[in-house]
Amino acid sequence: MSFSSTLTRRSLCGAIASGLAWSKLSQFALLAGDPPEVTAPRATDGDERFEPQWSEKLTVTVGNSDADFVGSDHRVVQGALEYVRRLGGGTVHVLPGTFLCRNAIFLPSNVRLLGSGPDSVLTKIDSETVSLEEDSDWYDKEFTLRSSGDFRVGDGVVLRAKNPHDGGATVIKRTIIARNGQKFKLDKGLRENLWLSGNPTCSSLFPILTSELTSDVWIENIAIDGNKANNENFNGNYGGCIFLQDCQRYQIRNVTTRNYNGDGISFQICHDVLMEDCHSHDNTDLGVHPGSGSQRPVLRRNRLINNSQGIFWCWGVKYGLAEDNFIDSNRLYGISIGHNDTDNIMLRNKIQNSGQIGVLFRNESGGKDFYANRNQLIENEILNSGDENGFAIDIQGSTKDISITRNRLVEKRTSAKRTGIRISKDASRIQMSENTMEGFAVEVNDLRVS
Repeated sequence: MSFSSTLTRRSLCGAIASGLAWSKLSQFALLAGDPPEVTAPRATDGDERFEPQWSEKLTVTVGNSDADFVGSDHRVVQGALEYVRRLGGGTVHVLPGTFLCRNAIFLPSNVRLLGSGPDSVLTKIDSETVSLEEDSDWYDKEFTLRSSGDFRVGDGVVLRAKNPHDGGATVIKRTIIARNGQKFKLDKGLRENLWLSGNPTCSSLFPILTSELTSDVWIENIAIDGNKANNENFNGNYGGCIFLQDCQRYQIRNVTTRNYNGDGISFQICHDVLMEDCHSHDNTDLGVHPGSGSQRPVLRRNRLINNSQGIFWCWGVKYGLAEDNFIDSNRLYGISIGHNDTDNIMLRNKIQNSGQIGVLFRNESGGKDFYANRNQLIENEILNSGDENGFAIDIQGSTKDISITRNRLVEKRTSAKRTGIRISKDASRIQMSENTMEGFAVEVNDLRVS
């Protein structure tokens, strides 16, 4: 009996009856089309993809009073999160009140952290920095300070030093779990050398909400205040009002992130992050930082105001969408995109009053083709960018395959020496169509043809 791609039911039965090889039956299965639709899902152990829509799920409340979990610091929120985590997930509803954090709040998978609007505030203590008194090696879980300061058991800290081997920066985030006077024990080993030759310090710096290696988390309707006036700067690769590392499928909605001496929201190597209707403002560094390697971020209808930069696409951020955002009065750039950030779309954003440049395609170095290629700017409005030498859009380096379509670039101040679009002499395949420009001394400065 021959076997072909036109097997009928009769011939299939015959094949089975004749004992055809399993490999041939597998070929038939591949030709049979899609699997059946799941129309009546059940809660099945180990199946995280399909289950019924439940009318009531686990919810606990957190508040300064009259709640399931009562308190006024990070521990009460953390305790509620751990409770719902143990039961497989659920909602922690933070009631109106202020919660002062001495450590980050760590988010487990499958939880929803729901505030009660701007009256639910997470904030942090003033930061303090003290130098180490003794050397600590990479395998140690302890360190000794010159003075104990106000560090307490349970506090979140960052230990920083100059790497004694290569001169680079060492940054270690840990929690203090025990102490004897000026000697402190950590929750995890250092795994880096903190030698006095590198001037090591300990600081009470941490993100306010954070997570690592988790998935399926919702953060909604809450305010996070970084107490910027009383805190040192903390690099956005390690901290922020919200800082995520190696996470998937996060949804951040109606969240205010403000006054952090660093980034408002930063996520690194995180995939399918949705940030909608958020307000990230008055942070020292970035309003939102889609970080290295993050795939498919969606940033929609956010207000990114008075940060150093509104949106900073970091390294290798791909297939993202920034849509309908209001990006105002950021001190450097409204949007910055660069190192291997490819195949992203920036659509219908309003970008105004940027300190230097409205949209910057960065000049990257160190590799053959590290540029922000194959990105699209569509129907954005870019207003009043930079000083008298400012640019609405600046395409630097060897950036290529950029589409700039139906954007409105406007300069309402005196035109001075301002330029609508500048294109580097090394850029290529820059497509521009149906854009309108008003009030510029130079609408397009194409250095490829000068």
